[in-house]
Amino acid sequence: MTFWFPGLIAAQESSSTPAVLAANPRLVMYNRLPRWTQPFLTWLTAQPAPDDPCRERSPLRYVSAALLQVLTGAALTVAGLHLCIALIPLGMLLTTAGLGLLQVVVFHHCSHGTVFKDRGTNMKVGRLISAILLFKHFDHYKHEHMLHHSNNKLLTEEDEFADFVFNTCRLEAGVALPVLRRRVLQGLASPLFHARFLARRVRAAWWSQDRKHNLIGVVSWGLLTAFALATGQWLGFVLAWVVPVTVLLQAATVGRILCEHSFPDISIITARGRDLTCHATSGVFPGVMPPSSPAKSAPGALAWLGWWTNMLTVQVFVRVVILVGDAPCHDYHHRKPASRRWTSYIQARHNDKEAGSKTFQTDYSEIWGLFRAVDATLASLSRLPPGTPF
Repeated sequence: MTFWFPGLIAAQESSSTPAVLAANPRLVMYNRLPRWTQPFLTWLTAQPAPDDPCRERSPLRYVSAALLQVLTGAALTVAGLHLCIALIPLGMLLTTAGLGLLQVVVFHHCSHGTVFKDRGTNMKVGRLISAILLFKHFDHYKHEHMLHHSNNKLLTEEDEFADFVFNTCRLEAGVALPVLRRRVLQGLASPLFHARFLARRVRAAWWSQDRKHNLIGVVSWGLLTAFALATGQWLGFVLAWVVPVTVLLQAATVGRILCEHSFPDISIITARGRDLTCHATSGVFPGVMPPSSPAKSAPGALAWLGWWTNMLTVQVFVRVVILVGDAPCHDYHHRKPASRRWTSYIQARHNDKEAGSKTFQTDYSEIWGLFRAVDATLASLSRLPPGTPF
């Protein structure tokens, strides 16, 4: 989709025939690339190779990975101020990636009670994350998120996704697609948008009825700020913590949430049937179709060089910073929200799809590429009648 990223992505898409585009890019990668590349491609695309075994993972692995990324990223950022400035953007992105895991995986699945074995620990960890990382008070989030999983509430004014689209991003139904695209891009670049977004977060996190929760958040940020000023490390504090928690995490959140769901035909929305979630949710997988030409020729070698460059830059960035954890398989989560198999989401979704997703009439659908997925959401919103109530 050339509007969002006119270089490598457009080159790959325009060189493919409709018949090739209809195929599964992951299967094509499996057939055209060496076996030693397959584990990496499985992680990157969030789709398994045909012979991939199901690897069971502990939820604590995601908790530890998130904390490790945040701490390592902060350390790299601070080191970059004294050793090599090139470490700063790398450290900031790594911190943002870890914060995304805490938000998308740990905080989210704690609300479903599927990270830790007992309900109390899920609640305590969720509340701590919401207080420190400026997320909505965990108890309120948990209640609203359960509504989000209801077909009677999805895509209504009580739905957290619809609230984000219409109130945070200020998008509207029935508006031309180019206008919606422009609003998203302008928002991402606007200090006013990020200030408004941050203000909503602070109010939701620290202006709750739980005074203890509010105090934990305010005191933790106060202590970090005081320590940074006392030690003269205020610039490191801003770059290593404040910017990733605010602007960078917010930008990543916009990209992720705007591809989590789309708006199906108004008749499907108003019917509120069991399959609404299937029509409103697709899998979103990083990656593009590999070139069809062999690498032995000069044009083929250039095509493969462009493909690998795209996969190792654009797609890795999307996977690490935006579509973190099980975010690519969000459709599986909506079909089985209480499943503890989310830790092995790649194989779990694949197996459920291969089995025909028996509890739903509508099969899984998928979109390859974050930018295509966001554009699909905006296009679906544009097709709705102007002023459609939600």
